[in-house]
Amino acid sequence: MFPRKSILVFACAVLLSALGLTLHRIEQSKPGYLGDLVHSKSGTNGQPPKSKEAIKQEPKKHPGERCSKNIEWLASVNLNYPVHYAERDIVVRPTASTKRKSLTNLSEILFPQARALLPDQNPLLELDDCPPPLVLEIPDTPTTPVNASHMHFGIATTMQRLEESTPYIARWLRDTRAKLFIVIITPEEDVPSTSQEIALKQAEMRKQGMDATLLRPLKEGESYTETYFSLAKIMYTHRTDEASWFVLMDDDTFFPSMRALLAMLDKYDPAREYWIGAVSEMWWSVARYGMMAFGGAGIFLSRALATVIDQVYDVCTTEMHPAAGGDERVMRCIYGHTETKLTNEPDLHQMDIFGDLSGVYESGRLPLSLHHWKGNAAYPVDLMSLVVDICGECFLQRWQFGDDTVLSNGYSIAVYPKGELANGLDFSKAEETWDSRTVEESVNPGTAHSMSPARPRLDLDTQKIQYHLLESALVNGAVRQSYLHKGQEGTHEADTLLVLYWRKEDGSVTQNSTQAV
Repeated sequence: MFPRKSILVFACAVLLSALGLTLHRIEQSKPGYLGDLVHSKSGTNGQPPKSKEAIKQEPKKHPGERCSKNIEWLASVNLNYPVHYAERDIVVRPTASTKRKSLTNLSEILFPQARALLPDQNPLLELDDCPPPLVLEIPDTPTTPVNASHMHFGIATTMQRLEESTPYIARWLRDTRAKLFIVIITPEEDVPSTSQEIALKQAEMRKQGMDATLLRPLKEGESYTETYFSLAKIMYTHRTDEASWFVLMDDDTFFPSMRALLAMLDKYDPAREYWIGAVSEMWWSVARYGMMAFGGAGIFLSRALATVIDQVYDVCTTEMHPAAGGDERVMRCIYGHTETKLTNEPDLHQMDIFGDLSGVYESGRLPLSLHHWKGNAAYPVDLMSLVVDICGECFLQRWQFGDDTVLSNGYSIAVYPKGELANGLDFSKAEETWDSRTVEESVNPGTAHSMSPARPRLDLDTQKIQYHLLESALVNGAVRQSYLHKGQEGTHEADTLLVLYWRKEDGSVTQNSTQAV
């Protein structure tokens, strides 16, 4: 009788052979160029064999050395075995002359090799030909936390939602010296949080490096929208001498780069009346609610404007329509009592668009804020942005490798198997993967004012194969990213996992990485 392990190896070999992988022994499976491995289920991509001339023109595959890889962590990941697996180390080199680009083209292949992993794979993977680390030059930005002591942020939320949001808030607020005021509201059906619970949560957040102050609403029984508008009053009342900007936001507003956010505000003089924000990406919402700063993107009030709002706060509260939303109340107060108009910063994002948001995250644009990541299509923005602890302003930055692969850092790896890149796909335009809501008799098709320029969406799995970020973690001074393409159920297509290890050339990480993820 054959040993059980031999039977398992033989069965998997038969299965993988059906996938187009010819194996003599699973343990000694020949690694293949990733493009050939993942572009089709047959392994040939449905194309005729390449000519010798075409092979000569392929990107060079660098010879590697024998090495060992510890893949024990895969036990915590939900995968369907056997799995196609590829791994690459990336070393970032800060260079003063390098600027962030929307897309950087490199001739080198991102994953020269891939192999099959079995469910009982030895966690110490022995590789005969490990590719050398890929060196990427990045802008030379400071690694120390920014000084945002002149900024006050305000949130109105429940204790339960605050618990969910705390790790995400910590990603951008920790050790910045910015102040955060959180008004704890209580839904009608819930029991109010006790003073001790509020004090404990405040102490917990401060221990994590966040200068947070938790408060109760100004008036008992006021609505959420009333509490939201009161944030302007509360922040101004508790302002420091340094305070220049007062920011009203939602508990699911996320700022990927505080450094970039401060750079945007540096364009404006807080001694003048400024109301800075972004309209909704959806023209339907703008047509309905008006030219206002939508709260999820962040509402930025200069010190001069915050002073005026504080002076007319009681009047604005009295004359406000009961059904007005929180950000709408801010708009009505400003339009009703000042000559200030909205300063629209399009890199702040309300994220009112629906459906597949890949076109936003794969556009190569660095967002100043993101919103609605708690929605039905939840996006783990804390894990997506973890890589900034290694490469600074590189979140969602794009690199093209060879003639078929594009990395949108922190979101996806996309492979274009039918030569879309060679055919001149315009990466200066965002792929319109999202769903739009049109406005009757409007020439704006839905998002032209916010997401232009845009191009038609591609067909997934034929024109474009996506590997979405599955997890990210800090591991021995490096940030690991895992990108997964799930095999289709009912077919012989296997899961494919692509793993990147990001590290700095000097081995350092920024201070934010002291937080376990």
